[in-house]
Amino acid sequence: MKAVVIIPARYASTRLPGKALAAIAGRPLVQHVYERAMRARGIERVVVATDDERIRAAVAAFGGEAVMTATAHRTGTDRVAEAAEALDADVVVNVQGDEPLIPPAVVEQVAAALGPDEPAPMASAMTRVRSPEERDSPSVVKVVVDCHGYALYFSRHPIPFVRESGQEHVPYKHLGIYAYRKEYLRRFARLPATPLERLEMLEQLRALEHGHRIRMVESDYDPVSVDTPEDLARVRALIESGR
Repeated sequence: MKAVVIIPARYASTRLPGKALAAIAGRPLVQHVYERAMRARGIERVVVATDDERIRAAVAAFGGEAVMTATAHRTGTDRVAEAAEALDADVVVNVQGDEPLIPPAVVEQVAAALGPDEPAPMASAMTRVRSPEERDSPSVVKVVVDCHGYALYFSRHPIPFVRESGQEHVPYKHLGIYAYRKEYLRRFARLPATPLERLEMLEQLRALEHGHRIRMVESDYDPVSVDTPEDLARVRALIESGR
């Protein structure tokens, strides 16, 4: 099974323009993501997919591989799908370009979930919700799974609702990393947006609404993404302290 990682990275981020090139411990953010993906076992190739020459040049400068993609993509997944067309791969892993602390083990887990005996066409990851604030935040996407580890639903709302107090339940939040069988990624990117996807603004619901399964793997990783200047300052401090 040939697995590759594609990192979508655009310059025109709404809340933090140019964040892919933001310096962290002397290296651009995208380089931290790239290097962690490269350390994942079983990954044959890592490629940055971008629509900006500045990002392509920065990746080339540190010896990485980048490809130019169209500027008009609706989502990062569409950008990944375009880049994947030119790659020889069975499994394509979409690693978000704003996750400079992502552990290589999580990349390995998600890629390995789509083994030859796995019926699902895509996989993703989840971790336990750490606090009531996370549980209630619409910025933190929650997920519930069935008895076999397949996603039932993703929501910005706390799910499931615990009707009677005293019942123990540990909720899970979604980690924004995906693995796709290459032929399914092509198909997924061409599917029209679905009603629940539009309501929640969560594109993974498109797969569920079309009746496609998503294999979920559990991780201990508590994600630290860079979306704001405050996030960037926090990540700088964590990386400079040796994390």
